[in-house]
Amino acid sequence: MFLVYLGIIILLPLYAQFKVKSTYNKYARIRSTSGMTGAEVARMILDHNGLHDVKVVESQGFLSDHYNPITKIVALSPQNYRDASVAGTAVAAHEVGHAIQDKEAYAFLRFRHRLAPVANITSNASWIFIMIGLFVGSLNSLLGIGILLMAVGVLFQIVTLPVEFNASSRAMNQIVELGIIRNEEEPHAKKVLSAAAMTYVAATAVAVLELLRLVLIFTNRND
Repeated sequence: MFLVYLGIIILLPLYAQFKVKSTYNKYARIRSTSGMTGAEVARMILDHNGLHDVKVVESQGFLSDHYNPITKIVALSPQNYRDASVAGTAVAAHEVGHAIQDKEAYAFLRFRHRLAPVANITSNASWIFIMIGLFVGSLNSLLGIGILLMAVGVLFQIVTLPVEFNASSRAMNQIVELGIIRNEEEPHAKKVLSAAAMTYVAATAVAVLELLRLVLIFTNRND
């Protein structure tokens, strides 16, 4: 049973990473019919939604695309920022989807934003308590504390899922509504967004499994 668990937590994230990279690379080589770069796509959607104050900038690194709700900046990786590809269009629209969520005070985005700094602290601190609790049987209460701290990080992962799926849904609606992609490009854009979403699903699944494993250990020790 442990080998199955080990296989899942190792292979699932690796498969998700492989899937997103291979799918992205495939559609990054396909030029979009609109001929618009990712930066132009992002700007067009932002302006269409009245988000003139949100800036579009070029970030550094492969698939480093993100939206910062504090600085109101959509940052696109170099290839997506400069190139006119189906993949770049989908990714740029997805990040703008987060900006639209921010404008409309999307509940899950707000909750994730507030939870993020707490989750960062508790996730790092949890393993200190967990490791001590696991190796020092008499300090099992520390394991319980570690599990509670870890649960905050897992909650953050879970809340991230609806945020990402909703942003992708908004992205597809925008690029179709504005005529940025044609009908034959829709399935391609959806594949890019689905592959990206898989990384979040895999990360959440692994986090939940690890939390459940520790809960079982803690429960068995207290029986």
